[in-house]
Parts: sequence; C-alpha cells; structure tokens
Amino acid sequence: MTETKTGTNTNKPAGLTTDRTIRTRKLTLTAAFGALICVIAPLSVPIGDVPLSLATIAVMLAGTISGPAAGCCASCIYILAGIVGLPVFAGFKGGIGVMAGPTGGFIAGYILLAAVCGLYQTIRSSGSRRDEARQNKKAKMKLPQRTVLLIALCAAGTIMLYVTGTAWYCLITGSNLTGAIATCVLPFLPGDAAKIAVCTTLTAMLEKAHI
Repeated sequence: MTETKTGTNTNKPAGLTTDRTIRTRKLTLTAAFGALICVIAPLSVPIGDVPLSLATIAVMLAGTISGPAAGCCASCIYILAGIVGLPVFAGFKGGIGVMAGPTGGFIAGYILLAAVCGLYQTIRSSGSRRDEARQNKKAKMKLPQRTVLLIALCAAGTIMLYVTGTAWYCLITGSNLTGAIATCVLPFLPGDAAKIAVCTTLTAMLEKAHI
C-alpha cells in the first residue's frame, strides 16, 4: 500500500512577504538616516545668527532615498533627539531652547524638506500597482529625467525651508523681511546649490547600488 503524505503549505503569500520586506527596509532607512542627520548636523560654520550646517544634505537624502514618510520620520528622530538635550543641533548644541531660538524654524523645516524631496520616490513609483508595464517604464526613467526631477524637488524643498526658517526668524527677532532674507537666505544660496548637486549625485549612486 502506498501512503501519500500531505503537508501543510507553509509558503507565505508573495504579497505579504513583499510588504514585510518593504516595511523592514523603510524602518531601517528611517533609523539610518535619523542617525546620519544627528551625526552630520552638529558640523556647522557660524556665519551669523543662522549657521551654515551640513544637515540639509542628510535630510535631502533621507527623502530622496527612503521616500516622504520615512524621510519625515528620520527628521523627527533628529529633532526629538535635540529637544531632549542631545548635542545634535548646529554647533553641538541641544535642548528646547535651540528650537525656541532664531534657528528653530529651519530645524522644524527639515520635516518639510524631507517630505518634498521624498516625492521623488513617490513620483517614480506612481502607477506601479495598476500596471506592470508602467512600473517598468518608471523604473527605467532616463538619467536626465531623474536628474531634473531631483534638482527640482530639492530646490522646492529648500525654498520651503527658507520660508519656514525666515518666517520664524522674523517672529523671534523682530527683524523685517529684507533684513531676514539678507541673514537667512542670501548667504546660503551658493552652499545650498552645491548641496543639491551633491544630493543628486549621491542619490543616483545609491540607486545604482540598489540601496
């Protein structure tokens, strides 16, 4: 007599496995970029009331690589770490007093910067669930198209950062708009243009490496 043994199929649905993989990747990127911002942000050059900080490069990358939600969460991790007193703000400062000071609007604006830059991932993947062919087309977006999209979104996010930071600076210091722009915007234009270029280059490199 031949016995047929039947076993329980333990294979998990492909969709469930994919969702968990994506979720794990997002959590990993959120933690990694949150830590990266905390490490880079204290490195700054004091040029007045608003220091020149490297934090924006890490914030931009958090958005362009991990997407808007994870990028915002990474920025929130950084902000909360600073609020509780860790020396992660520019100049190795920390505490709620920094957020309440003249530069607080720029720090809070990192959330908007990450969200806008993160739209890069949203735009690239839009329509992928509706049509596999369209997904392949998005994935093969040509380098010039990706570059233009990255530059445009990083520039838009930087403008949002200027708006929130300058508005808060005016509120705290009582400065007029002209004076605030001279302090909070004009000195940073060349550096931020360079940061956008660096972010665009690094994003392309990391995507090529399938990060």
